[in-house]
Amino acid sequence: MEQLFTYGTLQLEEVQLATFGRRLEGRSDVLIGYRLVKITIEDEDFVVKSGTAEHRNLQFTGNASDFVEGTVFSVTMEELEKSDAYEPEGYERVLVQLKSGINAWIYLNKLQAS
Repeated sequence: MEQLFTYGTLQLEEVQLATFGRRLEGRSDVLIGYRLVKITIEDEDFVVKSGTAEHRNLQFTGNASDFVEGTVFSVTMEELEKSDAYEPEGYERVLVQLKSGINAWIYLNKLQAS
């Protein structure tokens, strides 16, 4: 199983059902050294799937005082690939360590990540 840390639309039951065909069971965790920023998604297919063009995106700061609360889900590799397909154009999957010590995948917008 793979671990997927979510902080946005993948936490929504309707998005999980549409993306994975099931409701995911998760647990709260925290990503240290990142903060949330608002971005506008231009990928029309994603806007239709998620219901909005305005989304939160992770931005790496490296500051221990910055953190993002979210949910970590256990998913299969096939589900992780479905998650890849769900994310809008320009996003990449990156492996990070969460506050709990779990290594989990996150998605960063390549243009906004720095």
